Amino acid sequence: MTRQLPGFIGFPEQGMQAVVVPDLFFVDLLPQIDDLAELKLTVYFFWLLNGQEGALRFVRGDDLRRDEALLMSLSLDSELRTPLNVLEDALKRAVVRNTLIRMDVDANAHDGVKSQNGPSRQNEGVSPSEDRENPIEDWYFLNTARGRQSVAAIRQGRLAELQGIIPAQARLQVERPNIFVLYEQNFGLMTAMIADQLRDLEKSYPPDWITEAMEIALLNNKRHLNYIRAILRRWETEGKDEGYG
Repeated sequence: MTRQLPGFIGFPEQGMQAVVVPDLFFVDLLPQIDDLAELKLTVYFFWLLNGQEGALRFVRGDDLRRDEALLMSLSLDSELRTPLNVLEDALKRAVVRNTLIRMDVDANAHDGVKSQNGPSRQNEGVSPSEDRENPIEDWYFLNTARGRQSVAAIRQGRLAELQGIIPAQARLQVERPNIFVLYEQNFGLMTAMIADQLRDLEKSYPPDWITEAMEIALLNNKRHLNYIRAILRRWETEGKDEGYG
């Protein structure tokens, strides 16, 4: 059974960032995409790259496979396949459609490059870096002028030269909304009293506890702080219970 998510209640007045999407996406690429998971992945990819800085922008396959928000979205698309299987299929479709360029890279090697846009050698849902016989990483670039230039440079064996502009460990870091943004987006108007109560929670509990308690409250349609506070107090006294709610 697919998981039901809380209904969207609208965009907040503040606290949002614009994401750049080329106009060609809407007039040329969008009409060609016939798979919902591929469409979700493509739009999500624009958002991920928008949060990166520097000349070399790419996304690791392993980062996508660990992205809870993306996997939750893809879990709604099929009752017969796991979200990881849906993701692997969407990646293959995006590569075949030339939206994304895939490179299999050994980041520890001098030149780094193994292949480009070749067939995936891993089983569905298993990342290349987890395959002992194939300890490489699959990197994905948007098929833009910048993306093609980066791919060409790496294919020429210049990975070591580019290491200086690759983020630390080349890991994608996505800034997640803080609890104040989450509250305003999903629970209601942020008043001074509510803000003070959220600050008190921040002083008493880990941020990930508060975020998870908010998600549980939304899933149970309990959009008030008392319910969130009750979850946190129970975890504090009885131990954190993943099955709460």
